[in-house]
Amino acid sequence: MLDSLFDLDCVLAAQRSDQPFYLTPANSPMRLRMTRAAGFALMDVRLSLDHSIHFWCQFFMIHHELRRKLESRVLPHVQTPAQYVGGERNIVVKDHRKLRGKIAVGFPDAYTIGMSHHGLQVLYSMINRRDDWCAERVFMPWPDMEAKLREHNLPLYTLETFTPLSEFDVIGLSLQYEISSPNVLTMVDLGGLPLDAVDRTMADPLLVAGGPCCQNPEPMADVFDVMVTGDGEPALPEICDLWLSLREEVRLPDGSYATGEEGRQQREDALARVAQQLPFAYVPRFYEPQYSDNNRIGSIVRTRDDVPETIAPSVISDLDGMPLPTNPIVPYVNCVHDRIAIEIMRGCPHLCRFCQSTVIKRPLRIREVDTIVDAALESYRSTGFNEISILSLSSSDYPHFAELVKRLHEVFVPLDVNISVPSLRVNDQLRTLPELLGSTRRKSLTLAPEVARDDMRQQIRKKIKNSDLIEGCRAAFQNGFESVKLYFMCGLPGERPVDLDGIVDLAETISTVGKEVNGRYARVTASVSNFVPKSHTPYQWNGMQSREYFRWAHDYLWKRRKIRSVNIKCHDIETSLLEGVISRGDRRTGKAIRLAWERGARMDGWTEHLDSERWWQAIEDAGIDVDQQVHQKYEMMDKLPWDHVNVKFGRTYLEKEQTRATIQLTDMANAT
Repeated sequence: MLDSLFDLDCVLAAQRSDQPFYLTPANSPMRLRMTRAAGFALMDVRLSLDHSIHFWCQFFMIHHELRRKLESRVLPHVQTPAQYVGGERNIVVKDHRKLRGKIAVGFPDAYTIGMSHHGLQVLYSMINRRDDWCAERVFMPWPDMEAKLREHNLPLYTLETFTPLSEFDVIGLSLQYEISSPNVLTMVDLGGLPLDAVDRTMADPLLVAGGPCCQNPEPMADVFDVMVTGDGEPALPEICDLWLSLREEVRLPDGSYATGEEGRQQREDALARVAQQLPFAYVPRFYEPQYSDNNRIGSIVRTRDDVPETIAPSVISDLDGMPLPTNPIVPYVNCVHDRIAIEIMRGCPHLCRFCQSTVIKRPLRIREVDTIVDAALESYRSTGFNEISILSLSSSDYPHFAELVKRLHEVFVPLDVNISVPSLRVNDQLRTLPELLGSTRRKSLTLAPEVARDDMRQQIRKKIKNSDLIEGCRAAFQNGFESVKLYFMCGLPGERPVDLDGIVDLAETISTVGKEVNGRYARVTASVSNFVPKSHTPYQWNGMQSREYFRWAHDYLWKRRKIRSVNIKCHDIETSLLEGVISRGDRRTGKAIRLAWERGARMDGWTEHLDSERWWQAIEDAGIDVDQQVHQKYEMMDKLPWDHVNVKFGRTYLEKEQTRATIQLTDMANAT
């Protein structure tokens, strides 16, 4: 892909050229390189002439000076410069002069991660269907790019038009991982916005957050103007339209906005109206945490009586009626997931006690088979990707799963397009799924048993059986699959050494089944994560296990393994503990995030960039008691930092499930 300056030159030359890329000579280096980079080595890429001319003209016109500086001073000196130049297949470029509003949709991680996130493609496509708004993309730059931007005093910009973030009406960021919190500060700072929400005026864009990390919004509450829980598709357009109307009310005759104290007051008044009119919009500045004598959260007090006490989630009632992105952007650089992604179902019919997603994505909603197949085919025609991934929390629980897979195979197997199902549930249906799925180029089966013993599965409410898992793997090996990846957790409440034994035993049993079928041990990877009790789950009152426990458990697993074809991979302990600090934190945790960022924390989701000592020092300097915040349990009557954020089931359901789990743990201990 585009990793060299020659690659970059090809892209930039095409973007500058008056001749559309698809009209260049078929054997030219630029055509061959760009065709391969876009994933169309076996296809003739045809763009409409009108679209091409509009695209190149707009690209050349908008913020040409910034782009020129980037090309001459910055991009030749950074790694993989193509991730910073845009121009990919299927991007949408609009004339800003003809629009009512502009939003930058961003992901606080590298381009290769953000472009693999289905939610970003969904929101990008949804906003750009409107004639009066545009959505453009922005990602976290790598440290070398950040350094060059700061060296030359250049702002962070969107890929479509090289527009600085400060010139947008709204900036929306998706918060998927707690450890990426410092990246948010980098993007806001490089974008030219004050880091603290209270310092912004009406001249600044509205900074909005969404995603699972907003289920406990407090650690990042001082940074964002608005934080949204629930589904983004219905919420984001409402926020954008309301904010633009509020800005228009105070726009000055020359088209600018008030700054200074007047601009800050106008912004506060406008945000109050956002909080009043949109029940899913949490505006943190109007909620003040109060702390109890034991240094934990005591209450969340409203500073205005006209904002709601609690925040309700945004919910799509008709998922099938929500259009899918059928023209997904085709990156020029290798991404984590270079494939078509189709969400077939939102929510999960099961209620595993450890799982935050199954609670916050209620109710269960599905798309029709025809909708899915039509969207997949249209996406293929617009991209040429050779893999389609059907997405949900538990795809094999989709009520028309067999029909869907059959239809997809009929359409795409003749086109040599692979069908990927990354979230299969272990049940009796698994025994027939490998034959149904086929293997085409797919050689690995991925399953998430979470724990390895049936009694522990009852405790976590994961209603699966080892017998179904083993026979499902046997069927997979018989149908051409060569390896299996299993996802487990360690550190769950009530975990015993026998539960760790079970992880190794189950992995080795499956490897042995592979030998029974094919004459050689199957490759089995047991990926073991460290359990972090998350907000809005029945385990939210439980404490997290200690560093010493996880070290012991990992070492125990590695020593227990006997078959070489079985690989035990354990998640980084420091990353998990930091995730626990942030995900279970209150507003004071934001100070630790700010200190870590000021001391250089960047891209900490990547192991090679994580400096855990820097984080722990920042946490200590912020005055956070890690043992109390992370490892000590909450009592049922305690106030939790996220109690003002509602979920579909509510706290009463979670309390009942916590009580049942405690009783089951006692019974398990007595039976040992």
